[in-house]
Amino acid sequence: MNLKDCYIKLGGDFNEVLGRLRREQIIQKFIYKFLDDKSFLLFEASMENKDYVEALRAIHTLKGICQNLSFTRLFESSSLVTKALKEDDWNKALDMMPQLSKDYYETIDVIVDFKSTQGE
Repeated sequence: MNLKDCYIKLGGDFNEVLGRLRREQIIQKFIYKFLDDKSFLLFEASMENKDYVEALRAIHTLKGICQNLSFTRLFESSSLVTKALKEDDWNKALDMMPQLSKDYYETIDVIVDFKSTQGE
């Protein structure tokens, strides 16, 4: 699998991120760093603890990372949850968590699979 295939599988926009970051090596570096980002896990824990201020901060961070890396599908689902939390609609945010979680873990799985094909 090449980097463009990786982006297709994770529902991203490869041409957009290439236009932004210019080199595949840089894109690859940052998608690998995404594997270590704790924003989603912090979001989940914060929602579970009903700490909606921290949940909003964490999901907003995830949304920004996804926007910068052109992870379109995950960006869209994190944007919807961010909007719900900004509007103090906690129940709506909770209802959207399964889709967000699915998108997040599919993204992680694709990146891990890509990384394994690169011998890393």
